[in-house]
Amino acid sequence: MTTMMDRPAATPGHSAPKKALIERLNIFTAFALGIIGAIVFYYVAKAILPANTDGSYIKSNNDQYVIFSMIGWFIGFMTGIGALIGPFRWLLGKDLNHDENMFYAGKDQGVKRYFRYTTDHKVVGIQYLVLTMIIFFVGGVLAMLIRTNLGHAGGGWLQPQTYNAIVGTHGIIMIVGTIIMITGPFGNFIMPIMIGARDMAFPRLNALSLWLIIAAVPCILSSFFLGGISTGWVAYNPLASQAPAGMDGYIMFICIFALSTMVAGANITTTVIKMRAKGMTWNRTPIFIYGVVASVALALPAFPVFFLSQVMSGMDRAAGSTFYNTMGGGSGWLYENLFWIMGHPEVYVILIPGVAALMEMAPVFTRRPLFSFNLAIMGIAGISGLSILVWAHHMYTTGWAPLLNGPFMLTTELISIPTGLLFLVLIGTLWRGRLWMTMPTASIYALLWNFMIGGITGIYLSDVPVDGALHGSMYVTAHFHYTLMGAGLTGALASLVYWFPKMTGRMFDKTLSWIGFWFVQIGFNIAFISMFFVGLAGQPRRVEAYAAMFSRGNMITTGGAYLIMAGMLVLLYGVISSWTGGVKAPMNPWFAKTLEWSVPNPVPLENFDVLPVVTSDAYGYGKAQS
Repeated sequence: MTTMMDRPAATPGHSAPKKALIERLNIFTAFALGIIGAIVFYYVAKAILPANTDGSYIKSNNDQYVIFSMIGWFIGFMTGIGALIGPFRWLLGKDLNHDENMFYAGKDQGVKRYFRYTTDHKVVGIQYLVLTMIIFFVGGVLAMLIRTNLGHAGGGWLQPQTYNAIVGTHGIIMIVGTIIMITGPFGNFIMPIMIGARDMAFPRLNALSLWLIIAAVPCILSSFFLGGISTGWVAYNPLASQAPAGMDGYIMFICIFALSTMVAGANITTTVIKMRAKGMTWNRTPIFIYGVVASVALALPAFPVFFLSQVMSGMDRAAGSTFYNTMGGGSGWLYENLFWIMGHPEVYVILIPGVAALMEMAPVFTRRPLFSFNLAIMGIAGISGLSILVWAHHMYTTGWAPLLNGPFMLTTELISIPTGLLFLVLIGTLWRGRLWMTMPTASIYALLWNFMIGGITGIYLSDVPVDGALHGSMYVTAHFHYTLMGAGLTGALASLVYWFPKMTGRMFDKTLSWIGFWFVQIGFNIAFISMFFVGLAGQPRRVEAYAAMFSRGNMITTGGAYLIMAGMLVLLYGVISSWTGGVKAPMNPWFAKTLEWSVPNPVPLENFDVLPVVTSDAYGYGKAQS
């Protein structure tokens, strides 16, 4: 039987053979079917929902229309990209054959494979990288709108409702962007090669995790046309139940994104546990792998809780339930607990991969072994364990269970101990090393500086009386930006420069990497140190206008924000120019010892012709190899 991949070419006088269905599907068919699905589901909802006697529709009907439309969008999009072909064929007992699997892997497709449902982990990694840059671009534009508006004490050119919508959308988009910024691009492209595997354990699920996020993004962007997200990124109920229809976009965005994290987490964990190369014992497994696994291990229990919180929120809005409505026996505290059970582990879902990536680079650029590999693992494990026991420190001022404030204060302060272990590992690795001063090396120092500030200010906020004074101020905003951006994003940008040669076959422009680094780091510290000062002076967050006494501090913060923007644009230009015309990279430009640097550029489809056998640890610099 002639298969899809070896059909005869068209002969003169004969029409070309028709393409198989999976060859026709791509991002364009996905968007087309998604739009059609949204329209169809909208009119179905209008046809089946009851109207009032006067012909009007109750408020919940509007939410039902939006939710139905977004479900239609989601189903249409996933059908149009080809995500349902594999499961459908499996249900029919006719799973994909070898040639079809090779097509899904993107074999011999060139650039086209990046616009399709492609299962090759390297393609998925590149797709994640581009998606992350797009998310950061959108979130960054919203951030600059916020800071420009706050340049004037009495309020800027944005109306309060519009300002609130921009703040809420910026917050949740950036949170999602920082969650995927390392585990998405580098956890997909680099991690399987680093452990000596030919692909992920479940390649189709790997592609699914990416396209779920792409399907979710239009949902959150649609909120701007549906009244916006006026509750901030946390979407507290019962405020969320009273918000415009834009909140339905938030709900669908989170539900779809949570599905993606669950799928990706199960896939990455299985891959690392079951597919490490022969001889790669746990004490020979690179520290970056520990960071990625710890991150997804935290996400696996946390994001289903977030998912359920949004399902209940959607039911309150559209189905008349009262999970969070006190008039019907519900409680806003229920939402807060569900949200923060996710919301604080999520901080370390973002942070741990960034720190682990920099710990991975530290031996390479100091030419000495990682200082106390076991201590690094203890630090990651300690942070992961304690991070699920601290969520209620966000709720000190809510009145919920005040007797538990003391225990949660203790667990929050205890988490500084394993965090300190990671500091010790990095400092010990740098100590008396033969430093090779690259942008990733400088990022290690930037992490130590930024996270020291973020960590110390977090200890103050863990104290119940101090938190009561600072909880609603700009001080808190500065603190969590020092943690998520100052530490996590610093690690992500260093990872971009470090692994760029393996992902693209080109060296990242050295000059642009340094210019971007200094603009971002200097601008960041100017912006958020001044924000600490206005927060300590009493400026509240989540406000569109403020007292004139805070004007100078806000002008400085806005100036710093523009420096950050300039630095990020320089790095974006560096990505584009280096990718399209940069110096071709050798196989191992950093002379590193981990397995991803042992494969040629470009990396072959299955990574290794012969699976490697590991006989030593990845950080044996200065040691004789066995």
